[in-house]
Amino acid sequence: MPQPMLRVLITNDDGYLAPGIRALAPAIAELGHEVRVVAPLLDESGVGSARAGMVGRPVRTAVDEEHGVTYTGIEGTPALAVTMACVGAFGPPPDLVLSGINRGLNIGISIFHSGTVAAALTAAELGLSAVAVSMDADDPQHWPTAATVAVEALDWIRDEPAGTVLSLNVPDRPLDQLAGVRHASLAVPRRTRLVGTQAPTGEPMVIVERPGIPPVPGTDEALLAEGFVTVTPIIGIREVPDDTAATALAKRLTR
Repeated sequence: MPQPMLRVLITNDDGYLAPGIRALAPAIAELGHEVRVVAPLLDESGVGSARAGMVGRPVRTAVDEEHGVTYTGIEGTPALAVTMACVGAFGPPPDLVLSGINRGLNIGISIFHSGTVAAALTAAELGLSAVAVSMDADDPQHWPTAATVAVEALDWIRDEPAGTVLSLNVPDRPLDQLAGVRHASLAVPRRTRLVGTQAPTGEPMVIVERPGIPPVPGTDEALLAEGFVTVTPIIGIREVPDDTAATALAKRLTR
C-alpha cells in the first residue's frame, strides 16, 4: 500500500541555494512529497542552535518550476528557519525535516556547533522527526549519493516516534563504491585541539591542530574514513537525574 505523501521542510547552514540543497530538494520532490526549502540567505556554518529574531530582516524567494519547489532564504540561522517554518510562517507546517546536504562532515561531539545538526534538533524540540545529512568533503563531487541516502532515511524515519533525529555522514564517492552503512558512536574530541595564536594582522585567533592520533574504532570518524555511511541517532538537551548538586547547594545556603 503506497505511503501518504508528506510536507517536507529542507534546510541547511550553507545557504538556501547551496548545491547540497539543490541536489536534495528535487530528489525528495520527485517522490511526490510537498517540498519547501527555508534556509539562511548565506552561509551560516557553525552557528549551532542560535535563533535570533527576524524583525526587519530580508527574505528572498526562488522557485524551481520543474520540480515545484519554492526556495526561501532568510537572514537568520538554520534553527530559526526551522522554527519559522514549523509555526506556519511560510505556509502549512511540515511533517518532517531534512537538514542538508551539508558541505563537509559533521562528526564527534562537536556537532553541537553545527548549524545543520542543530536544525534537526530544533525540529525535534518542536515535535518533528528530522535527518541531518553531511558529506565528507569540502567540495563534494557526488551529491546524488548523499541525496539517495537521504531519501531512504526519510522513508524510514517517517514511521518512527516523533522527535527521532539521525545524523548521517556520507563519503564523497559514487553510490556503488560505498562500503556500506554502519551505526556509529560520536568521535571523542582528542583528535583535535584548539590553540590560541595571533593572526598576521595582529588580532587574536584560534586554530585547530591535529595531533595525529588514530580514530577510535566504531566512531563516526573511523567508519567514515573506511567508506561507510555513518548513522548516529542523537537527542537534544536532557537533564541528569541526580540531585547531588541541589542538595549540596541547599546545605551551603542554610548553614
